[in-house]
Amino acid sequence: MQDKNSQKYQILRLLAVAAAGGEDLDQAVQLALAGAVQYVGLTAAAVYLWDDDNRVTLSMAHAESDRGKKHLAEMEEDLFAKLRQHKQLISAYMSFGGQIPTHSFSLPLRHGDRVFGAVTGLQEGEKTVVAEDEFLEALSALLALSYAAHDKDSSEISSRDLLDKERLAAIIETAVTVNHEVNNPLTAILGNVQLLLLKRDDLDDELKQKLETIEASAMKIKDVTQRLMRLTTPRTVEYPGGTKMVDISEEEKSE
Repeated sequence: MQDKNSQKYQILRLLAVAAAGGEDLDQAVQLALAGAVQYVGLTAAAVYLWDDDNRVTLSMAHAESDRGKKHLAEMEEDLFAKLRQHKQLISAYMSFGGQIPTHSFSLPLRHGDRVFGAVTGLQEGEKTVVAEDEFLEALSALLALSYAAHDKDSSEISSRDLLDKERLAAIIETAVTVNHEVNNPLTAILGNVQLLLLKRDDLDDELKQKLETIEASAMKIKDVTQRLMRLTTPRTVEYPGGTKMVDISEEEKSE
């Protein structure tokens, strides 16, 4: 049985490959929704696309039951769609009380400055979807990239746009691989260093300083891999020696 990190990697890799030119996008998206439902523990997940007049042109859902699918559809119609229309909602994580706590999210599918759809999800129980916010945001970015790259009817997508999409897909696929391969050893390093630092009264100053340096470096690695996963534009910056490197600054992050 796949561990959870492997499952997350496979879901995001599937969409990265589709975005870079894979066949049968609808099947890839359906499999990604099914994987997200299982990985996050969702009751239901759905993708909506709409045109410039905000009319829904495509909807696709996966749920554990018809009841879950219906509940999510009602939440989209009664809550998220109205908030987008009247309050310019972009993204949201919400929790509701009751006999069975309910948690939901809506994240945008974005191409440049244009939001052309959303991925939504519903979860029942004590666990909240916010615990998987980075995975869900990476999922929504890859869904957007996949649909934009396969939009054969759009006359606005130039060869430069397509090249950027292919570059971004390659970057994200690399980031997924890095996260998959680095997270387990990095967690072990951080966990052991932090356990040692809990005994700081028994450590001399030089050793404490070295452990704190290791902890800070490990946290920086974690931050870099997470920023790679959140990229939405394949920007580059000059690197000494005349080469270029991916710009992972978050200056353009609006949410």
